[in-house]
Amino acid sequence: MKKIIITLILTGCFIQTGYSARAVGLEEATVKVAEDVGKSVVSISSVIKEKVGTQFYFGSPFEGETDDPFQKFFEDFFERSPEREYERMGLGSGVIIKKDGYILTNAHVVSKAEDVVVKLSDGREFDAEVAGVDPKSDLAVIKIDADDLPVSDLGDSSDLKIGNWVVAIGNPFGFAIENPEPTVTVGVVSALQRYLPALGDRRIGYDGLIQTDAAINPGNSGGPLVNLKGEVVGINVAILTRTGGYQGLGFAIPINKAKKIIDKLIKGQEVLYGWLGVSIQDLNQDLRNYFGIKKKEGVIIVKVYQDSPAKKAGLKEGDLILTYNQKSVKTTRDLVRMVTDSEVGQKANLVILRNGKEKNIDIEVGKRPEDVRRLKQLTNQDKANFRGMSVKNLDSYLKQKLGVKQNSGVVVIELEDDSPAEASGLQRGDLIEEIENKDIKNIQNFKEVTDSVKGSCLIKTNRGYIVLKE
Repeated sequence: MKKIIITLILTGCFIQTGYSARAVGLEEATVKVAEDVGKSVVSISSVIKEKVGTQFYFGSPFEGETDDPFQKFFEDFFERSPEREYERMGLGSGVIIKKDGYILTNAHVVSKAEDVVVKLSDGREFDAEVAGVDPKSDLAVIKIDADDLPVSDLGDSSDLKIGNWVVAIGNPFGFAIENPEPTVTVGVVSALQRYLPALGDRRIGYDGLIQTDAAINPGNSGGPLVNLKGEVVGINVAILTRTGGYQGLGFAIPINKAKKIIDKLIKGQEVLYGWLGVSIQDLNQDLRNYFGIKKKEGVIIVKVYQDSPAKKAGLKEGDLILTYNQKSVKTTRDLVRMVTDSEVGQKANLVILRNGKEKNIDIEVGKRPEDVRRLKQLTNQDKANFRGMSVKNLDSYLKQKLGVKQNSGVVVIELEDDSPAEASGLQRGDLIEEIENKDIKNIQNFKEVTDSVKGSCLIKTNRGYIVLKE
């Protein structure tokens, strides 16, 4: 019995010693990372000049749109004060990636800035020029006129695992603190492949982010997230907070995403992203049951844009995309990530499900349009309006949803309040087959007929006849 007790005591001492050794090892690694990588972390101050005049906001449902119909009314009846120019200062961090002065940071730290000033960890200050900006990834490269600077090694973010220790380095509150040395916080990778939608002040959505519980505070944006080897594995970009301060959830852009575009940013070249030209939707259980999908895979095409790669390849609304280049597509985020990471112009292979049968589709990845309005224009090309109703072509997806047998016609998808179309008794989902005894086969046909209609007209739908007044 005594032997057993002694053995247990000795084992306990060994475990305690092991934990102590690990703690010391973690501490030493953190100190080394702070000393080595900290030298290459900079504080960035940017000045953005904005012209602001008096504006009036009355809860318009068109807030944020440039074609707000109420804006002209307010301008006519309320005198606007002269515009004034204001300077807004932004604070952030960055990490030196080349000895001759190239610094990686976030796009939102320096985008649209007229003046950018960089302070090194040794206290020296430099004016900086923006070499390249990519708003979609929220990454940018700036350049200072200096040589033989300390640089950080860029690691491989694909090696990261949940639970790995990481160190966040940056300059919270930047130039407001006299000491130029960066701040160091320690934590673990708490999640991977996180998605943050465009909410509040964030105008873009982020995908594939590294989530960490290492404290990332305002001003840390653009600073590095580093592993215990001293390699940069991410660029700190955002915090999830209710108060504006750190609350346990910080996010970083994987460094592998940055490495793909750094050379283009240094050269000031445009960064291109892949695009298929479809609007897609996740499958819920009802849709899986309907299409006979047993595994969690597949997304459904809701919209195929005109003149898009998808349209040219023959994709149709209602098709289910199961795989992209032999990789299973389980969610819309999966497909968006795969396509975005594809080179523009490369060939991709899709396996789709159409009418219960799998089919291979080859498609050439296109360039993602920069302007969202362009997407709206593409969407509206296959829609038509008449007396308060919007219609679109009957396609395989709508045919299944409506349960109709016809192969042609247009479907009512929108009705304006208090419009002649609404007053006539038309309903969303009605299939218009004839107008004034003329067959309606498609959008083009619909436009030709309605352009010549005057006064009340007779419309035949799949529910019967309706008189539409002017």
